[in-house]
Amino acid sequence: MTDFTTTTTTSVDPATSAALGVFFAIYMVFVFSIALMSFIGLWKTFSKAGKPGWGALIPIYNTILLLEVAGKPIWWFLLFMIPFVNLVILIIVSLEIAKVFGKSATFAVFGLILFSPIGFLMLGFGKSIYTKPATV
Repeated sequence: MTDFTTTTTTSVDPATSAALGVFFAIYMVFVFSIALMSFIGLWKTFSKAGKPGWGALIPIYNTILLLEVAGKPIWWFLLFMIPFVNLVILIIVSLEIAKVFGKSATFAVFGLILFSPIGFLMLGFGKSIYTKPATV
């Protein structure tokens, strides 16, 4: 008769666990900082555009507010739910937001799409002035 039982032993290195814990803590502080910058930037941008700033904290509502600031219809929110179409809509909305704040298309690409927390902080705290889009 053959014995098929096996024994598995694992060892946990305390130094590795501590290093991973420190890395995780630093990573979480970084992620929290980025999220906080995003909320503050959106809040100030919405306030500058005459929208309720607290809307930045509510996930679906902040997208609707972005569409209103950009002068796009609210039903475009449904387009954000379609994969790959949402990327095109994001580009269009970012270009329009940059335009209503008097910024260039380059700012839209780099400031609002690639580095959005920084871009929205620049819109909210900068000297740019919101001009209501014609299609609202």
